Amino acid sequence: MKYILSLIVALSIFVNPVNAFAEELILAGGCFWCLEHDLESLKGINFVESGYSGGDLQNPTYANHEGHQEVVLVNYDSKLVTLSEIFRLYFRNIDPLDGKGQFCDRGDSYRPVIFFKDAIEASEAKNAILSASNELRVPLEKISVELKSKGKFWLAEEYHQDFAERNELKYKFYRFSCGRDQRLDKLWGDNARSINLWTE
Repeated sequence: MKYILSLIVALSIFVNPVNAFAEELILAGGCFWCLEHDLESLKGINFVESGYSGGDLQNPTYANHEGHQEVVLVNYDSKLVTLSEIFRLYFRNIDPLDGKGQFCDRGDSYRPVIFFKDAIEASEAKNAILSASNELRVPLEKISVELKSKGKFWLAEEYHQDFAERNELKYKFYRFSCGRDQRLDKLWGDNARSINLWTE
């Protein structure tokens, strides 16, 4: 019987390797359309979904998600990408100095937040905050990214999912008019958000 169970587990990993080492991470960094699109570029990310988290309101919607932040749920393969790599890409695509919103989106819904599930994620997040402080040459207290214990993730409405791909022109107009890339380039340097140019 033990042999049969071991064989079933082994076959399930072989047949469905994408899910064998799947982990999930919840991040807030302004507009979830943008964060979803930016994080999907990293090898090892299985998928990214837009949603809401951080508040107490049940069944939040885009029209009413008071107390929640716009977030993304990142499903990734821990054998292909590390938490530190994901956090590095996350920081390179937000303004960590702005705790009152992101770019043209202001208010509590758009604050940058890392939701951690355990001590390992919390430690990795603190290391990422320290790295951002060093890279930007600002005091640690200037990094306005909140660390918060992970709660329930509420999936956003279908029309928000993969918005950048499904509504390319509208997405590009919004992103440009919001000044997101202009601010990121000023913070991190032109083209510094390319994963090919990262240095440790």
